[in-house]
Amino acid sequence: MPVDISEGVYPAAFPAPWTSDQHTHVFQLSSSNLLKVKKGDITKWFVDGRSDAIVNPTNIFMLPGGISVDTAIHKAAGTQLGIACNDIPEVEPGVRCPTGEARITPGFKLPASCVIHTVGPVYYFERNPVASLRNAYRNSLMVAKANNIEYIAFPAISCGNNLYPLKKAATVAISTVKEFANDFKEVHFVLFLDDVYKDWLDKTRELLLH
Repeated sequence: MPVDISEGVYPAAFPAPWTSDQHTHVFQLSSSNLLKVKKGDITKWFVDGRSDAIVNPTNIFMLPGGISVDTAIHKAAGTQLGIACNDIPEVEPGVRCPTGEARITPGFKLPASCVIHTVGPVYYFERNPVASLRNAYRNSLMVAKANNIEYIAFPAISCGNNLYPLKKAATVAISTVKEFANDFKEVHFVLFLDDVYKDWLDKTRELLLH
């Protein structure tokens, strides 16, 4: 039975999670996997710097732009991340990562060892945004698994400039993560804005505790 553990109180079976001055909620997905919902800055997240990865919601060109998680990740990682993205082969002119797919690069100056880049759907323009968002999460997790990642952290993919409704996006994200409940030690959602964090936590509780 999944559990929601308030900050600072953990069952003896589990070590204390990555901590900071923000609140973390911990849910048990299986005997070997935890899901954590945390308010914080994903560019500062890491577990061991060797087997951890953050997910970057990018665009099909894999070029950062505007005020976004993508831009923040590139800024924190340094210029080498942009060079590594530019080195990823195009699948068609200008397109390095089609919607729903995922690519991996080193993390460079980030504390996490790797960055998994994925492209979520633009909610109002995509014919089937649920399927595309599910693919973005699923392919990110598959790439992580193939690269021996044990700890992975997601932002709320497509919930910024792509305008995906928060609770609908959380439903897709959490249900997809559940498919990989035995494949990772920990899956984190690291959410920067108060409203995103609140809605994501509410939906996680609804889907995992009831």
